[in-house]
Amino acid sequence: MRGQNCLHRIAVAVSPWAWVLVSNFCLPLTVAAQAQELRVLHWWRSPGERLASDMLAAEARRAQIGWREIDVGDGFGAGIVLRSRILSGDLPDVVQVNSLSVPSWALLGQIVALNDVAESSNWNATLLPAVSRMMRMDGQMRAAPLGVHRVNTLFYNRRLLARLRLRTPHTWDEFERVAERLRRAGVVPLAQSSEPWQIVLLFENLLLAQAGAGFHGRVFLGADESALADPDMARALLQLRRLKRWMPQPVPELDWPTVTRQLAAGGAAMMLSGDWAKGELNAAGLVTDREFGCTAAPGTAAIHLYDLDALVMLRSRQPVRDAQRKLAQIVLSSTLQNRYNQLKGSVPVLRRPDRASMDSCARASWDLLAQPNAVLVPSYTAGTSGNEAMRSVLIDELHRFFMDDQIDVLDTQRRLIKACSAIKKARLP
Repeated sequence: MRGQNCLHRIAVAVSPWAWVLVSNFCLPLTVAAQAQELRVLHWWRSPGERLASDMLAAEARRAQIGWREIDVGDGFGAGIVLRSRILSGDLPDVVQVNSLSVPSWALLGQIVALNDVAESSNWNATLLPAVSRMMRMDGQMRAAPLGVHRVNTLFYNRRLLARLRLRTPHTWDEFERVAERLRRAGVVPLAQSSEPWQIVLLFENLLLAQAGAGFHGRVFLGADESALADPDMARALLQLRRLKRWMPQPVPELDWPTVTRQLAAGGAAMMLSGDWAKGELNAAGLVTDREFGCTAAPGTAAIHLYDLDALVMLRSRQPVRDAQRKLAQIVLSSTLQNRYNQLKGSVPVLRRPDRASMDSCARASWDLLAQPNAVLVPSYTAGTSGNEAMRSVLIDELHRFFMDDQIDVLDTQRRLIKACSAIKKARLP
C-alpha cells in the first residue's frame, strides 16, 4: 500500500556511529541539512489548503528548515497513521492538530513544550488571549497556533441572490422564505453533502441556533443524557430533516471542495460550512464580496463556533529540536500569519494583525474572536471538542436519521441516550 511504503521510506534509522564521527569532524553540508529536515504530518489536501501548506513549506525552507510531508490522505487517515507511529516509536516531528488534540496527546508525554519560544517571542503580548488559553495545558505552551476558522458560516452566491433581489438571511425563518423564492426560480437553495461529518456540521449549527452555546456544550462536550432527551434536541433534529427539501435531490455524498464548487458555479445559492470554504473559493479565482459573500449561520451571529489549526512538535529526534523551535517562531510572524490565513480562509491568531488586508468575512470573524467576552464555542465537527467514542455514535446516529425519513425523532434520542450511558459506564475515552 502507498501509505505503508511512505512510512517505510520515512522511518530511516541513523547509525549511532555516525554521531561519533560527527562529533569529531566537521559536519558535512548534506548531513546538516538532513538534521534540520522536519517530517510533517498534516491532512491539507484541497487546492486552497495546498496553497496554504505550500506557503508554510516555502517559508520553512527559506529559514533553512527542511519540510518533508508524510502522506496520510484525509484527516481520518492522519489519525490512523499518527496512532500507529506513536505506538511504534516512530514519531513525526511536526503534526497539524485541532485544539482537542493538544491536551490529549500532551498526556502521553509526547509533546515538546514551547515555553522558551513563547517567552523569547513574547507570545503573551502577541497572541489573542483566547488562543493563548487554547494552546496551554498545566502551564505549558503545547502548540504553535496558525489560524482560527469560524465553523458557523453561511456562504451565498451574490449574483443569484441579487438577480432575484433577495437579502441574505440572518435567521432560520428568513432562510425559509429566501429558500422558497429560490426554489420557485428553479435554483437549488442549499448546497449540501450527505457525507456524515458534513451532516453533523449542519446539525451542530442548527442546535446552536435553536438552544444556544450552553446547550450545545451539554450535548457535544458533556454528552448529557438529559440534554439528549430535551425537546430542543428533538426540534433541532426535526429542523435537520426539514432542511432536506432545500437541498439537491437525492442529497449526494460529495467531499466538501466539490460542494463548494457547486456554490461557485451557481448550482446552489447558499452553503453552510466552515470558512475553509472561502479559501477554496478564492483559490478557484472567485473574489470575496464580489462573486460570493458570507455571514454568520442563521441565528448564531453573536457566537464564534471555532476550529483552530496549530502545529505540535513531538519528541521525535533530538537533532531536530532547534528546527522545531525555529518553525514555531516563524509561523507567528506577522507576514506569514496574514498570508497563510488569507489562503486558508481562516483568521490570524495575533492581537494586532493586518486587519486592512482582511475581507469582510475575515474581519467579522476576527473582530468577534478578539472581543474579551465573546461567546467562543469549540466545534464538535472539526474535532475541537468531545469524547471520541461518543463522537462516533453521534455521527452514525445523526447520519442514519438524516438519510432515512422513516426513523423517528424519539427513537434517535433514545438510541443516543442508550449509547451515551454505555460509554460512560465503560469509561471509554
